[in-house]
Amino acid sequence: MIDRRGRERFRTCTLLLAALALVVPATRAEDATDKPREWKLSTAVGPAFALGGAGERWARLIAERSGGKLAVKLYPGATLAHRDPAREFLALRDGAADLAVGSTLFWSAQVAELNVIGLPWLVPDFKALEALVVGTMKERLDAAIERAGAVPLAFAALQFREIATTTTDARSSADFAGLGIRIAPLPSLTDLFLALGALPRSMAFADAQAAFKAGTLGAQEGPPVSISTARLDALGIRHVLLWGAVAEVAVFAMNRATWDALTDLDRGLVRDAAQQVARELPALARAENDAAIGDLRKRGVTVTRLTGSGRAAFALAARGAYDKWAAVAGPDVVGAAETAIKRAAP
Repeated sequence: MIDRRGRERFRTCTLLLAALALVVPATRAEDATDKPREWKLSTAVGPAFALGGAGERWARLIAERSGGKLAVKLYPGATLAHRDPAREFLALRDGAADLAVGSTLFWSAQVAELNVIGLPWLVPDFKALEALVVGTMKERLDAAIERAGAVPLAFAALQFREIATTTTDARSSADFAGLGIRIAPLPSLTDLFLALGALPRSMAFADAQAAFKAGTLGAQEGPPVSISTARLDALGIRHVLLWGAVAEVAVFAMNRATWDALTDLDRGLVRDAAQQVARELPALARAENDAAIGDLRKRGVTVTRLTGSGRAAFALAARGAYDKWAAVAGPDVVGAAETAIKRAAP
């Protein structure tokens, strides 16, 4: 039997254990609260590319300006969107990503108005491309992204997609008749090349390598940096035509729920950081483009730029694709874009 003194000792120990049970979980909960949640930032490419580098710099600026309170981790290669850039906006909207720096071309799958940027031969040069992300046009694109479920923070002119070929320096639509072309898996690109009489195909790079070697694939579209980095000259690419068919703009955006949970001060911090990087990105993208073209020429690839009359001829041949996707983007936003480009003309 336990005597009186033993019972008192046992009661004291029980009370101490009960008190500790209350204190320890509370301390752990406090530690967990103090630790900042790490935001996920998605980009389709890695930091070695201008777009991926912009995402990396945005993440770094947010962390620095918040004193580490807002932590951001970069997820390149569209890993948060099943490695599919065309699903990146969905990942952002639905919360798989908190932040993203994406391309209007790929996000246009979910934000119809963004198709205006990539209309065939709408945008003649970088100056005109920059005119599409300011003023009234910016307001229209902001509103479209808001309606689609995300928070737009900044835009930046990014690049043009060119065409690389193996056996011919294609300069007219007649040169595309029956030509097998590897393209990004987007309906708008498929319609563009079908309008030119080509045979557009979406395939993995390993399959493309075999197709180039077998001669069943004769061309690939994409920005010069992608053409150069993939070393397509080793697969028989001999010509690159700078034809400026399709333009891309970079979009800096945030998940709606993540944005709504922020204080006004933190919202301003995140937006200001995005806008700073967006101001820096066009110059970096153009430098990347020029360096890629220089590398291709050094490796024996012939690089030519399409003339104004050549652009007009291609645009006429692809007018059916233009009209189809202009209807998707909407006549109001297309009309505003055409007006902005005319005003930007020298």
